[in-house]
Amino acid sequence: MTRHSVQRHSLRVVVVGTTCCGKTTFARRLSKALGLRHVELDALYWLPDWTPRQESKFRSLVRDAVDDDRWVIDGNYRRLQDVIFDRATTLIWLNYSFPRVLFRGLKRTINRVLTGEPVYAGNRESFRRAFLSRDSILWWLITTHHRRRRRYRELFARALYPALKNLEFRTPSEAERYLRSIEETGLTRWLVESDV
Repeated sequence: MTRHSVQRHSLRVVVVGTTCCGKTTFARRLSKALGLRHVELDALYWLPDWTPRQESKFRSLVRDAVDDDRWVIDGNYRRLQDVIFDRATTLIWLNYSFPRVLFRGLKRTINRVLTGEPVYAGNRESFRRAFLSRDSILWWLITTHHRRRRRYRELFARALYPALKNLEFRTPSEAERYLRSIEETGLTRWLVESDV
């Protein structure tokens, strides 16, 4: 089966994991390798000046995104789980340890503060917001990491969405090997089995 023939089938992938685990980077690479559209939930949610989008508009944008038959979405918005997971074919969980994710978060945040790299809607991380605020992404990581891991562990164990094919990567090297196999071939065993 060629990559072209596989792409005629529906493939809708959700990439989840705790804050700062690398969901967006993973999802971008996966979508590029498979020729699928990438949707970043944070980019749909945040407006300039770190203003959250109105909930009804956010939900509408996500609904529009998942109406397509081929996409990769990354993000953890539990309140949209029904909208996204009901349409998804595959769930990928980047299940990394707290020390690893905290290190990645610190490194990423320091880099963004120093370079002024724009993130969603032109927003930028500032030293104050990153390290001295309750709105800090690092504080969010610290306070949600274990709760999110429990939630996804339960989701996988209970098979709440039985139609979803579940993949879990416990280390970045596992995820990297997986991505490389897709980038080199355009196919994976789970993709072929799911779409034949």
